Amino acid sequence: MKTIQIAIDGPASSGKSTVAKIIAKDFGYTYLDTGAMYRAATYIALNNQVSAEESSQLLELLEQYPISFGRAENGDQLVFVGDVDVTDPIRENEVTNAVSAFAAIPAVREKLVALQQEIAQQGGIVMDGRDIGTVVLPKAELKIFLVASVDERAERRYKENLSKGIETDLETLKEEIAARDYKDSHRETSPLKQAEDAIYLDTTGLSILEVVEKIKSEAQEHL
Repeated sequence: MKTIQIAIDGPASSGKSTVAKIIAKDFGYTYLDTGAMYRAATYIALNNQVSAEESSQLLELLEQYPISFGRAENGDQLVFVGDVDVTDPIRENEVTNAVSAFAAIPAVREKLVALQQEIAQQGGIVMDGRDIGTVVLPKAELKIFLVASVDERAERRYKENLSKGIETDLETLKEEIAARDYKDSHRETSPLKQAEDAIYLDTTGLSILEVVEKIKSEAQEHL
């Protein structure tokens, strides 16, 4: 049976990961959360008090504590640094607010992109991030660029944080998301931008299932 590569890009909290997980499960594809990889790298840096300027030290730490994925009994994806489960810690505010700086380091991106491309060669895959359609999987059969208003994305992150017991102020979240949008789209290496052949999809006001159905419909045309 034919399989395809599905690349889903977009800014923070646009619903990329949630949608990508559902599509991967429904199609029986591998799901790869590239954002979790950059969060894990950031977690390693913060834990070892390495700054974004000390890229060579961070690369050494990434060799020492390789990033990998696992699966919980309920099917949820787990993220590991070495043999330590960091699935929840990498979602803390400290990592969230620092990840743009570490994700912008060319050597770190080069290392993680190579790993992402290696995983993608194993068959049908749904990958989400900020440079999947432009850099990681430039030949993906289906590319989606998901967006939503800052207010809606802040609201989503606020509810998500509350469900995980992370204390958050909604107005602060709006400011942080807007600031992250700017950093991600203005960095020199692999900035957040829509691939020329990507489908632009504004998820403001749409339910997760409505977004999933739209993307699955597009995917079916390639299968």
